[in-house]
Amino acid sequence: MSGVTVAKFAETLKVPVGRLLEQLEEAGVTVGGADDVISDDAKMELLNHLERSHGRKETQASVSPAKITLNRRDKSELRLAGAKGGARTVTVEVRRKKSYIKRDVLEEESRKQQEELDTQRLVEDEARLAGERAEQDRLAAEESARKAAEAEKSRQAEQQHVELAQSQEAARAAADEQLRRETAEAAARATAEREKASRERDSRSQRRARAEDTTLHVTGDNRKRRKKKTSRRRGSAVGFDGQHGFEQPTAPVVREVQIPESIAVGDLAQQMAIKGAEVIKVMMRMGVMATINQVIDQETAILVVEELGHTHVSVNNDALDEKILGAIESTGDAVPRSPVVTIMGHVDHGKTSLLDYIRRTHVAAGEAGGITQHIGAYSVAVGSGKITFLDTPGHAAFTAMRARGAKVTDIVVLVIAADDGVKPQTEEAIKHAKAAGVPLLVAVNKIDRAEADLDRVRNELSIHGVISEEWGGDNLFVYLSAKTGEGIDALLEAILLQADLLELKAVAEGPAAGVIVESSLETGRGTVATVLVTRGTLKQGDSIVVGEVFGRVRKMMDENGNEVSSAGPSTPVAVLGLSGTPSAGDELVVVGDERKAREVAQFRHARARDVKLAKQQAAKLEDVFGQMQSGEVKDLQVLVKADVHGSAEALRDALIRLSYEEVQVKVIDCGVGGITESDVNLAAASKAIIIGFNVRADGAARNALKESGVQVRYYSIIYEAIQDVEAAVNGMLSPEIREQIVGLAEVRDVFQSPKFGSVAGCLVVEGYVKRSNPIRVLRDATVIFEGQLESLRRFKDDVNEVRSGTECGIGVRNYNDVKAGDQIECFERIEVARTSSKG
Repeated sequence: MSGVTVAKFAETLKVPVGRLLEQLEEAGVTVGGADDVISDDAKMELLNHLERSHGRKETQASVSPAKITLNRRDKSELRLAGAKGGARTVTVEVRRKKSYIKRDVLEEESRKQQEELDTQRLVEDEARLAGERAEQDRLAAEESARKAAEAEKSRQAEQQHVELAQSQEAARAAADEQLRRETAEAAARATAEREKASRERDSRSQRRARAEDTTLHVTGDNRKRRKKKTSRRRGSAVGFDGQHGFEQPTAPVVREVQIPESIAVGDLAQQMAIKGAEVIKVMMRMGVMATINQVIDQETAILVVEELGHTHVSVNNDALDEKILGAIESTGDAVPRSPVVTIMGHVDHGKTSLLDYIRRTHVAAGEAGGITQHIGAYSVAVGSGKITFLDTPGHAAFTAMRARGAKVTDIVVLVIAADDGVKPQTEEAIKHAKAAGVPLLVAVNKIDRAEADLDRVRNELSIHGVISEEWGGDNLFVYLSAKTGEGIDALLEAILLQADLLELKAVAEGPAAGVIVESSLETGRGTVATVLVTRGTLKQGDSIVVGEVFGRVRKMMDENGNEVSSAGPSTPVAVLGLSGTPSAGDELVVVGDERKAREVAQFRHARARDVKLAKQQAAKLEDVFGQMQSGEVKDLQVLVKADVHGSAEALRDALIRLSYEEVQVKVIDCGVGGITESDVNLAAASKAIIIGFNVRADGAARNALKESGVQVRYYSIIYEAIQDVEAAVNGMLSPEIREQIVGLAEVRDVFQSPKFGSVAGCLVVEGYVKRSNPIRVLRDATVIFEGQLESLRRFKDDVNEVRSGTECGIGVRNYNDVKAGDQIECFERIEVARTSSKG
């Protein structure tokens, strides 16, 4: 409205022109008349003048009313259709009435109410605090009395313990004194009896001599012959001077007893020159039941010998091995050899894929589930040299196999995925490498993925003491991709550089020695053992002994299945011709002839059988005493058969780790090869289940399975076998009671209720709060009370449940110290089946 005349402005304001001119004059705005143009500044001055004028009037007027009521009336017209097609108009009047109350009046009323509430709350708080102080004093007095009673009870128990120990000591002293007296009396009686017998013999000898002098008249020669005959007859007990030949020892005889790894009770008694019954009595006092022909282990035998007062000497049972194999040594000068590299890491981090790219083969495609479940040994040509790789499985069940790989290796390559970081098997691989004392190279794989985080890998490895050279550490990090081949050449160069620093050498001439990496039993080929030669040269036709088995090298093959005639140091080969399946990790030695190999193997087998029998006897006794003390224990008997020794060993160890105190998993047998009829009979007698890992039952075994009803399970992936046995164990476990948090409410304010006492005004922030569930009161994330709900309300209504995002009132039973800022946690107790966290 800028630039309008006074008349137009008055028309807009709906005031007379004269009145507007007067107001403009009062405001100090000069205008000539109704046709003059009024500016915006003049309008603002007029507005300010009017506001000041109205303010002066309100000040001068009386106090404005506290309440104003306004009546409003609106009229409108509504056209309605008539009954005969015509239209009529209806006037509609709407009347409304609104009352407005001044804010200061309401505030004054609210202030008075709040003062009354504060006064009432102060009185109640003082009363509550007084009650709490009295209750605390009472509880403190009760606690002091309880502690005093416990101290007195502890003192009395300690005094009784001391008196009991003193009485036991006195009883032992009395028993020892009685034993000494009886021993002294027995010795005195024995001495007296011997002296009496000696005197009687001397008397008879004298009487006989007198009789011969008086009645016999013989020649001197005859007399000499008779005396000589008499002397011979008496020589065992009586000398020529007539004295007794045996005397009681003046001190106990302490013997040095040689104890091998296992020894029969009768042989042990014979070495100590005592009766076998005495040894059995001592063992019974020690809590070990045994017969005179039973074999016991070395530790038990040592305890028996020490108990009887003799000294023991542990005998090395490898004496025969050293005697036969001691002279067999590789002779010649040490020459450089290829490094043996072990690939370690977590499952699915790309270990086998890395080897596949290096060897241009696809090993993972032949493994069940794409998981390496055997140790593979591969020799790879790199430049002018070779590198021998050992691929170890990454699954947790193959810990022993990974440890075995670390023991025969020169360099460990730890493969870790750039997008996954350090995992449990990664930590195990680091520990194995450190325990073996070999250099550790880190191959960070899968750098081609978008989720790769190299800084995360370096940080997590540094926590375990593996620090890259980039950060000033000793470990070389190589970043690669087994999929694209990026960084593979850098890894091989790093391995060769580390091998040059180690200056690896071995004697290549003479009889060979090596380590069994893996063994299996194959149809039509017999035992196939993967051997890593450590020194010397292994040739076809060599007589070898490996652990408890022996044989002759009938055929050797490389990792590609090609037949080879010889293998030098750091060369892996598959050997055929052994009499049985050796254990992975056993040492292979070439001997002069097959007779020596058989002799050593048979001796080792007999020794291992005795040791195993001794341990089984001890284990049976421990089981008996344990069941007597803790009640009957549930057992899950399992018989394991696998295609190779390493898998059988790994599966056995994994199943044993599934045991609980109340449920024990017992592997009654673990072997290599197909399931036979004898395996079924053993399982039937032991009420065991059979697990076949990459093996099947033969025809006789299948018939036996039908007749006996023994359960057999076939697996090709170790995960599934472990999970099924774990499920069986869980089914034998008693259920456990768990607490599950179902809701959380925050206390916003606390109100007082004449019926329920303190009522907490809450907002449910998580889950739900149910009236029938138990609750806990939390303050600063600490539980200060646990109990039940007294009431649960929404406004004035009692409810059974309040969901998240809803306000409610909560009354806690027998607790009135809830404060604003506390949290009320609602939970429920549920019964769940026990599950295993092992494996």
